[in-house]
Amino acid sequence: MSAYQHDSSAVTHLPCPACDAADHGSSAVPGEFDCRAFRDALGCFATGIAVVTACAPDGSFVGLTVNSFNSVSLDPPLVLWSLDLGSPSLDAFRSASHYAVNILAAGQEEISQRFAMRAADKFGDLDVCTGFGGVPLLHGCCAWFECANEAQYPGGDHLIFLGRVERFSADAARAPLLYHGGRYGRLARD
Repeated sequence: MSAYQHDSSAVTHLPCPACDAADHGSSAVPGEFDCRAFRDALGCFATGIAVVTACAPDGSFVGLTVNSFNSVSLDPPLVLWSLDLGSPSLDAFRSASHYAVNILAAGQEEISQRFAMRAADKFGDLDVCTGFGGVPLLHGCCAWFECANEAQYPGGDHLIFLGRVERFSADAARAPLLYHGGRYGRLARD
């Protein structure tokens, strides 16, 4: 049996323009909808953490940390994830023919943090290999999904990406990196 354990040394509160803005950046009537409380409630759902990677039109690599990854269908094999409309990587992901969903393993908190930040070169010293469409695949993950950029749908302040999985791999010996209540966590194996 496995249990969940918080990594209390790795508290992460990622910025949220809607929550952190003075007027809450929301179309809701002030006092009617508390964006920060909503985020905190969503944080009650434990998720895995993934880094989605692609090639920009100029051939450079782009990537970002998400916990919005989800399976959709087995036949055909479809997955989804979403991206904030304000992301500087939005156009690169919109136009990419392919992207990879790299499911982070326990111990890859630094990778999660690196790709959660808005930095010019997140791939600098990383050793990557390339998958379909030239997408970078990160080493040490517990699973990888190489996807064709099948469709995109509006979703409020995010764009939802639907990917058709063309190839995948998993390392069952690696435990996943988890996220719950604003903290990283791990599965504890008995």
